[in-house]
Amino acid sequence: MERMKNKVCVVTGGARGIGRGIAETFAREGALRVWALDMNDSEFPALEKAFPAIKGAVVNVTDAAAVEAFVQQAQAEHGHIDVLVNNAGITKDALINKMSENDWDAVINVNLKGVFLMTKFVAPVMMDKGEGAIVSISSVVGLDGNIGQSNYAATKGGVVAMTKGWAKEFARKGAKVRVNAVSPGYTRTPMIETVPDKVLDPIIARTPLGRLAEIQDIANGVLFLCSDEAAFVSGQVLRVDGGLVL
Repeated sequence: MERMKNKVCVVTGGARGIGRGIAETFAREGALRVWALDMNDSEFPALEKAFPAIKGAVVNVTDAAAVEAFVQQAQAEHGHIDVLVNNAGITKDALINKMSENDWDAVINVNLKGVFLMTKFVAPVMMDKGEGAIVSISSVVGLDGNIGQSNYAATKGGVVAMTKGWAKEFARKGAKVRVNAVSPGYTRTPMIETVPDKVLDPIIARTPLGRLAEIQDIANGVLFLCSDEAAFVSGQVLRVDGGLVL
């Protein structure tokens, strides 16, 4: 069964890590087009070669003009956008007394403003069509907090709040635009491979299912929420964390 058959999808941060896993999953599930947005185009050729449905685009999600131009381009090419996954995000961790204002602003700008801008320009396209699915990537840190991640936690908690508000806002006037969030636990990405075992082992020990998440675990959750199988699911936060409670 091709759960994304004929759908036009947009995935931010789609060239690597979780975003790439989501883009590849959508392509395997029959998507007509998967736009993989990223700031670095070095991964695009290999990604597009492996999955003809995927098309890379360099877009800075914090730049309103760039986001608007991309959405206009995608709409002109396909006439509609069915799925938006707000995945792009960064971390700049520090204890609060050592966190610089620049590090605070940078994380807020990408993780919160970027989600706002992408949704601001894509949601009206979906509402005009009368349907669509938006999934934003939050984090267990946004739900439970974490030491040294005040900026990141604030953005991921903000994503949850926006998700709930948008689920109400975008379903007005009969539009079936669903908005949900996925809250991953610690996931085995290239970034986390640099974290020493002495840091990861206690996390794994606290996780009832006894391992880190794999990228495909997160992609599967996103796929469900973006598919027609979740046609009556909106305003929800799906934790994909193996039962972890921080």
